[in-house]
Parts: sequence; C-alpha cells; structure tokens
Amino acid sequence: MKKGYGLIWNILHTGNDSKMIFARIITGLIFISEGIQKFMIVSMLGPAYFKELGFGHPEFWSKFTGSFEITFGLLICIGFLTRVASIPLLIILTAAFFKANLPVLLDRGFITFAHEFRVDFALVMLLIMMVIHGGGKWSVDLKISEKKLETH
Repeated sequence: MKKGYGLIWNILHTGNDSKMIFARIITGLIFISEGIQKFMIVSMLGPAYFKELGFGHPEFWSKFTGSFEITFGLLICIGFLTRVASIPLLIILTAAFFKANLPVLLDRGFITFAHEFRVDFALVMLLIMMVIHGGGKWSVDLKISEKKLETH
C-alpha cells in the first residue's frame, strides 16, 4: 500500500487479482442467502433459533443479524468496501462459533463439530483473505482507488 494516501486509500486499495471475484461472489451470496432466510424461514432461522441459542431479545438479534448479512454480503459481492464489510461478518461468525458451534464440540464431539462447522470455517478463511487482499480486479474498490490515483 502506498504511503501518504490516507485511510481511505488503505481501505479501498486492492490488488488486480481476477480470482478474488470468485471468493467474493461465493461469500457474498452465502451471506445474502442466510440473511434472507432469517426473514423468510422464521420458524427455523428467525427469533426461535436465536432464543434457542440463548440470545436475549431474539426478535431484535434475528433481524439485526439478517440485515447485516444481506447488507455486507451485497457489499462483498460488488467489491465495495470489501475489507470493511468483511469485519462485521467475521464478528457474526465469531458469535455463531461461541453460541452454536462450540457447544456442539463440547457436547457431541469433534467429528460432529467438524461437520457442522465446515461452511463457517470456509467463510472465515475467505473473509480473512478479503481483509488482507481487498476486493481484487473486478471490484468497486479497485475502480475508486484507480480514480484516486489519477487525481493525484
């Protein structure tokens, strides 16, 4: 990252890697889908699920989490503020780990845990990659950072 361009540059600057679009689309669509399901399949993934996990105010947390997953999933899909959008999703996955996955590990063992945690683990790795590398070649981040370079 270039020195002297400031915080916005550091957030938006990304490499020209064309393969990042696959990671972004996979990750973004999974989160968008999960967020929509929190509103559409209320009996399974809505407030009842959050209540089962022990969250106080499950209605709020269901809508809050679903909204975040949709919003930041969309940002990741288009590659806008990719690094920033990855962080709230990492926080959601961290909360899911402690509230949903860790009890499985403790109660039902490693094999069951490994099976149930596989998608979350893959998403964590993809999000970490996006925090490190940014949105890649076909991202809004790259377009904005290139324009910023042209004006300097």
